[in-house]
Amino acid sequence: MFFWGMSYVWSKQVFEVLQPASTVFIRLIISSVFLFLVLKILRKTEHIKRKHIGMFLVSSLFNPFFYFMGESFGLNLASPTVSAVIIATIPVFMPVFAYMLLKEKLGFVNVIGLIVSFLGVLVMIIQRDYTLTASPKGILYLFGAVASALVYGILLKKLTLNYKPLTIVWVQNSIGIFYFLPVVLLFETESLSNAVFSFNLLSNLLLLGVFASSLAFVFFTFTVSKIGIARTNIYTNLIPVFTAFFSYFLLGEIITFDKILGITLVIIGVILSQKRKKLTFDLKTKKLYE
Repeated sequence: MFFWGMSYVWSKQVFEVLQPASTVFIRLIISSVFLFLVLKILRKTEHIKRKHIGMFLVSSLFNPFFYFMGESFGLNLASPTVSAVIIATIPVFMPVFAYMLLKEKLGFVNVIGLIVSFLGVLVMIIQRDYTLTASPKGILYLFGAVASALVYGILLKKLTLNYKPLTIVWVQNSIGIFYFLPVVLLFETESLSNAVFSFNLLSNLLLLGVFASSLAFVFFTFTVSKIGIARTNIYTNLIPVFTAFFSYFLLGEIITFDKILGITLVIIGVILSQKRKKLTFDLKTKKLYE
């Protein structure tokens, strides 16, 4: 979550030179090369079974392609903190999907944590005059990324039953390169060819490729395999906390009282959502069970 929180700051700086699709395209190339070298050095390469190729193709379509298209174009139209806050709504919807499709359950205190955390998100995204803190188009893109993440989460859980996190992320990012290539060639070739690759741009792209697109996803995938997609996604509520902090120091973004209040609620919600209790809340019957 620390790496993903920083990624909004790195991406915002890259967008001053490159367009969104080109940015993701380059970071995926960096990520694929980096993970391939890691797999070779650690001798952890795995054979992908033919019956799982389709699942990899579909999961890669939702993430990195659909997810990063929504996130990147949304971030281009909104501040890093607001973008991170919208992405942080993923845990609010994921438990319902996980319950329906994977039969994962959350404790009653966990559900309370989700509600508190979501209230923190609302405080950060809605101003006191009830207007939004970003353009509607940007918000729409970002919620498209949220929807993609929900579908991806279910597919990811199934993939973790058969492959190691390093393998999953490497294959998905490698496939993602070919999904993004036509977009770059059709719409962003001119801007990419005219871009000046300064040290600052290259360093931010390297940080995005290694930390945000590689290590963060590997850590996330590993955690999904251990505690499930619903509980893992709850931690994404911490992303806007990191993003707000670094946006203030690195980009000069103003941190208002409402943002501080929202961040506080998010942290409290995450803590509550990770409490392990004997009582279980069944979303279908809306009853508590031991």
